[in-house]
Amino acid sequence: MSKISSRKLPLTLIILFFASLTAHAQFLKYVNGNNSWNPDSLGNHRAVVNVTTVGPVCETFIFWRRHDDPTNKSVIVVDAKTNKRIFNVKTENISREGGTVYFQPTSGPGKYYIYYMPYKVTARSNYPNAVYYQMQNTADAAWLEQTNHADNANVLYLESVNAMNSFYPMEVIATKAEVARMLHLNPGKDYFVFTEDRAYPIKMPHDLPAHWVPQGPFNKFTGTALKGENYSYQLGIYPVTTDLKNISLTFSDLKDAAGHRIPATVMSCLNTNGTKYDGTPLTNTVNVSKGDVQALWCLVNIPAKAIAGAYKGTVTVKADNAPATTIGIGITIQNKQAINSGVNDPQKQTRLTWLNSTLAQQNDVIKPYTPLQVDAQTISLLGRKVILNNTGFPEQIQTFFTPEMTETTTTPKNILGENIHFHIVNATTHKDIALKSQGVTFTQKDPGTVKWQASNTSDLLKMDVNGSIEFDGYMNYTVKLTALADVDLDDTKFHIPFDKASAKYLMGLGQKGGLRPDTVKWHWDVATKNQDGAWIGEVNAGLQYSLRDENYVRPLNTNFYLQKPLVLPTSWGNGGKGGMLITIKGKTMLAECYTGPRSMKKGDELYYNFTLLITPFHTINTDFQWATRFYHKYNKLDTIKATGATVVNIHHATPINPYINYPFIAHDAMKSYIDSAHRLGLKVKIYNTVRELSNSAYETFPMRSLGHEIYSTGKGGGYSWLQEHLGSDYIAAWYVPEIKDAAIVNSGMSRWHNYYVEGMNWLVQNLGIDGIYLDDVAFDRITMKRVKRVLTQNGHPGIIDLHSANQYNKNDGFNNSANLYMEHFPYLSRLWFGEYFDYENNSPDFFLTEVSGIPFGLMGEMLQGGGNPWRGMVFGMTNRMPWSDNADPRPIWKAWDYFGMAGTKMIGYWVDANPVKTNNPQVLATVYKKQGKALIAIASWAPADTNIKLTINWQALGINPNTARITAPGIRNFQPVQTFGLNDEIPVLKGKGWMLVVE
Repeated sequence: MSKISSRKLPLTLIILFFASLTAHAQFLKYVNGNNSWNPDSLGNHRAVVNVTTVGPVCETFIFWRRHDDPTNKSVIVVDAKTNKRIFNVKTENISREGGTVYFQPTSGPGKYYIYYMPYKVTARSNYPNAVYYQMQNTADAAWLEQTNHADNANVLYLESVNAMNSFYPMEVIATKAEVARMLHLNPGKDYFVFTEDRAYPIKMPHDLPAHWVPQGPFNKFTGTALKGENYSYQLGIYPVTTDLKNISLTFSDLKDAAGHRIPATVMSCLNTNGTKYDGTPLTNTVNVSKGDVQALWCLVNIPAKAIAGAYKGTVTVKADNAPATTIGIGITIQNKQAINSGVNDPQKQTRLTWLNSTLAQQNDVIKPYTPLQVDAQTISLLGRKVILNNTGFPEQIQTFFTPEMTETTTTPKNILGENIHFHIVNATTHKDIALKSQGVTFTQKDPGTVKWQASNTSDLLKMDVNGSIEFDGYMNYTVKLTALADVDLDDTKFHIPFDKASAKYLMGLGQKGGLRPDTVKWHWDVATKNQDGAWIGEVNAGLQYSLRDENYVRPLNTNFYLQKPLVLPTSWGNGGKGGMLITIKGKTMLAECYTGPRSMKKGDELYYNFTLLITPFHTINTDFQWATRFYHKYNKLDTIKATGATVVNIHHATPINPYINYPFIAHDAMKSYIDSAHRLGLKVKIYNTVRELSNSAYETFPMRSLGHEIYSTGKGGGYSWLQEHLGSDYIAAWYVPEIKDAAIVNSGMSRWHNYYVEGMNWLVQNLGIDGIYLDDVAFDRITMKRVKRVLTQNGHPGIIDLHSANQYNKNDGFNNSANLYMEHFPYLSRLWFGEYFDYENNSPDFFLTEVSGIPFGLMGEMLQGGGNPWRGMVFGMTNRMPWSDNADPRPIWKAWDYFGMAGTKMIGYWVDANPVKTNNPQVLATVYKKQGKALIAIASWAPADTNIKLTINWQALGINPNTARITAPGIRNFQPVQTFGLNDEIPVLKGKGWMLVVE
């Protein structure tokens, strides 16, 4: 039988199943059921059989060729005429290849449906689990006695509920007899190499597809491509005699009859080589177990100037423990140019090359940041300065932001009380081992990155320090400690001595954000705690530190931390002996990171790596907050425009963005919507993040062929499609029942991030998106910088807002959302730290540090329960329209516009020089000041209703008290119209407040 054509097959039928190979094989066709039944009780697959007799028992053999284990799965038979279930059913000889089903034809001759993978759905709707019914005897005894005299019923076809659920053709297994016959006809092979077109991704890791077997291994591949197209094809490796070790591919040039050449340099194997998300080379070891099937995806980036014609060459498959196999490759290049390398048609796997992209890797300075400047051992950056000492560690870190965070100043604020340093204590002398510093040598001085190194030595130890800083204030240290002789250590202590004046707040290490306690004691517990550091600081000066070693791997987050937690750093953790102690030490607030006792043999190496983030990252853009109003729902654009919103956030599971984190399928509808929005003066952002990925992604199975590079290992389960097509070893994620979109959890840092950046670039260039809405983040700052670069190209606004559900819970490892995502804050436009955040029972300092974004140069919005509008206004926050039914921000927006918030200077309650204070420390006031008038936001955290009086510094406010008046404008669902005298008591209800205009 000839190999299946590379043309796209009709959805409704087509396959002749090798009648000559087995007595049961019949002319079966596979049909698309077009969603004609409910799969959540009957399953996704059925055989349609025809009965021609009128006897009480019919027998049919279903040649289903399944790759699951059907031996204990139920079979449900339904009468097609009445649509009623038949209970007189019996099965025999059930196997993966086929099975016999007896049933009572209750309506006589006609069609009957045999559902052979029925299941029920358990658990919550967005995290369902399909549980397959087990075989049960539902037939009565009298009927069972008649099954020895059954009439025959013919299988007309096999039917899947829709095309997405079909097993045809790549999940239809070859039988044992067919495989044995193939092996018999092709003796002496250690392994077979099958070739396959890109249109049919190899899906089964443990079975051969039935259509491969009749002809056996095929030693050549032929295909057709366009000029400039990102073309691909597959090699299916099938070990016969032994496991194959370290498989690699070697490509030859492709040549046509006239000698034109497509060089081997444009060819690669996705599975063996590539480029990591950080731009460094990737080499994978590919091993294949005997009897398994491994897909190798071969990429050929056809040159744009290639000459049309038929090109031929070879690819050679090699393994360490088996002879090489050479496959002939023939690609006919048509005389037609591919548009955009073919990536506008991702169903052709043209975007696989994106997985190796280096787009936007160059660390160019991103606005509003400024180039780094080095003067001796001082490094200056936007609003901050780092002074290094000869050890390579910071002698001092300074910020130059005003307390209001609206501008910078020439007066520095010191973050450190003394320099950052190590104490390495000798267990023999119980004294510090003195290390002699050799001084700092700068190895790179670029506008975006500065790097340096330093060496510190003694007779016993050598400490090599490699440090770097980037334009946004991120510092990375690799600290290698090498034993020059055998040595026992009492402890290795790392000290970050904070200036107490810059250490008012703390967040992390199991502490909720808020005022810093005088003492924090903490020990490593990576199995249950996503904690490796903290942020300590003031609104206008702070430092986040994280402790790592050379084996650091970013853990999973957002409900999945426990399934892939942090790896305990060998150095810092020291088998569980390490920890942190934060205490007051004289004029400093000392963060001491200790490791406990250990011994080192001569030549041993330990890596005491750490990262620092210097906050704030930039000043606050308050005018952006007042003018940019998000409408977080897909709706008619005229309706949105009428609300006063300016930016539309398009969530997934909507008509123009249906599939989670894969906004490439309904792209024509998305572009039409965005174009219409732009004509109305609206901007459009879309939901697109990394953490989980829709099963509708065209590249699902090519990426599954990469092992666990893209998708995380896990226990499987979840929605039925996942179980039936992925089998096992994955983590089921978010599911949308309305469109049956089932997501799979990403593994973490992988080449998917390269694809993600390229995808964003495509969305900007082809659809004109104005930014993205991030629903938590599962990539690091390298990817975030790349995303920001492509989103802001050619003058695009590149608006990024980040939503996070509160991560301080068991499943997320008790981390703080702001602490977890701080590395991304330099590139965000707004925070939406809302879901599961409690706006009623937390302190104002919690709002400030964990929700508002203000200490980092950002502003935010509220979510859970609509937030608390009075408390929100103290931080310049409202809720987001129309997400909460019980809180509409439009009345506050209207009040902003009536007052004229544009151009105001925000002076928060946290600013010592705030010109307006109340006489109750639990009732706080923030001033929005402009020429001749001010808006005062008042909110209460007092335990009961209270009355307050305002203390106003009229000179600082710039208003003459002799002519001043205080009014409360009427704001629906917020406050009534009211006028207050300058010395009046102002009643404040519990948990509420006021917006007062002074002019």
